[in-house]
Amino acid sequence: MVKINIKKSCLVRPVQDTPNERLWVSKLDLQFTKRGYIPTVYFYRHNGSSNFFEAEALKEALTKVLVIYYPVAGRLAVDENGRIEINCNNEGVLFVEADTDSVLDDLGHDFTPGEQVMKLVPTLALNYSSDTDLSTYPLLLLQVRTIFTEKPKLTFWESYLLASV
Repeated sequence: MVKINIKKSCLVRPVQDTPNERLWVSKLDLQFTKRGYIPTVYFYRHNGSSNFFEAEALKEALTKVLVIYYPVAGRLAVDENGRIEINCNNEGVLFVEADTDSVLDDLGHDFTPGEQVMKLVPTLALNYSSDTDLSTYPLLLLQVRTIFTEKPKLTFWESYLLASV
């Protein structure tokens, strides 16, 4: 049985000022993209580095990457005509640190979507509906866990609209 322990979470912002602007989402993306997140799970083998998947090192790197990819640190917004757009306001990316005592065999051997595999996806209540205030949700969520006897895992949640832009 997989049990995940959330240690802490924070918002990670760009290390320096970035443009404060609004970017349109294309009509095609608005029409064919659902609201919500795309959960993705990645497993990494240890590379021997002393700071491999160390949360502070990952956060520091993320602060630098967000300078170049600054829209990712923004939020969705609605303009005066009701059109969804990306508000590049530097509110930040949600970064969650977690761990578990589980082992890889707890997931089974085929990694097909199921109850145990889905426990690897953060259970943060962030699936928004059409009547939800979009500006309260980050466009990107990252959850880093050291699991399965020292095998780090990165759970990556990206807004469907951000993925399509």
